[in-house]
Amino acid sequence: MNDHVRDLASVREATDRLLAATGQLDNADVTQPSRLPGWTRGHVLAHLARNADALVNVLEGRPMYESAEAREADIERDAARPLAVQLEDVRDSAARFDGTAAAPADWSRTVALRNGVTDSASRIPFRRLVEVELHHVDLGIGYELEDLPEEFTGREIAFLADRFAGHPDVPAIALAATGGGQWRTGSAEGDPVRVTGGAADLLGWLAGRRDGAALDTADAPLPALPPL
Repeated sequence: MNDHVRDLASVREATDRLLAATGQLDNADVTQPSRLPGWTRGHVLAHLARNADALVNVLEGRPMYESAEAREADIERDAARPLAVQLEDVRDSAARFDGTAAAPADWSRTVALRNGVTDSASRIPFRRLVEVELHHVDLGIGYELEDLPEEFTGREIAFLADRFAGHPDVPAIALAATGGGQWRTGSAEGDPVRVTGGAADLLGWLAGRRDGAALDTADAPLPALPPL
């Protein structure tokens, strides 16, 4: 069961951490490359703001984005703005999302995201939390996967394992975190490849943020994962 109220509180805390950290940057820092190929830090901040508005659309029953092209154009349009404008936009859009998500609603309803994906409304706050936490790491300003809250890391590993479960291009995989936690993903058939490592490294590999070099596969080849 998803606790959307608790997740909303976590979103607020994560947003405050991100705003406090990015508030130490300057205009030149925003133009520097992020850890995401082809994106500056300004692109990441612009995406975070537009994602908040997109999730407001989802909760209010509208299409998440007008189109894939419009989504990309909005990010490109906003990426080069000065730091103060970027932070105001992230803050204001986060407040719009929080206000919408805090309103009384049927949290058991199914909502539509993009690319045909649907989910329970109750999981939208966690989806927003993933955006804020992982993109904070993507900014490359000192916040690392190891700094993520332990509970969040475990939940996101489980979420990504579920996302890859049954994928035709992913073999059976048994994931094990050295600090505790086990998950299955990929095909339901065949002997699984056992992938063991720290929770941050497992998350980084599943989320496309690390190459998996720190993971142990008992000499088996590390499976290639499709893009998210």
